Amino acid sequence: MMTNSEGVVQNSLFDLIFGWREGEQAAPIPKPADADMSLEAAANIFKALGHEGRLLILCHLSSGEKSVNELENMLDARQSAVSQQLARLRMQGLVTNRREGQTIYYSIKDQRIMELLRAFGTIFYAPSPTQE
Repeated sequence: MMTNSEGVVQNSLFDLIFGWREGEQAAPIPKPADADMSLEAAANIFKALGHEGRLLILCHLSSGEKSVNELENMLDARQSAVSQQLARLRMQGLVTNRREGQTIYYSIKDQRIMELLRAFGTIFYAPSPTQE
């Protein structure tokens, strides 16, 4: 990661993406209160999403809560592999779980993840523009 000592000024992720700078007359998009999420936190989210299995789990969870058993069947994967990926997603704060008897159900915890998944779908699964 680049630091100020390397001559690079670190801005918040919001500032870098939307071009908002302190002291400007009018920001193109109002800066939300939580916009100063650290780059490290954002990078950790993208690392979690960067694993095919975790991304697939989140895509399945985007349609609603699922049990570990349901996810195993959807992914055609062993329980240990699914549980390991769910543990990583839980550790990153991307999913939440609840227990009902012997069954554990998972769901997406943060609506921002849903927005990222929608963007993912738009970018990678939208029909490509016709080339002339």
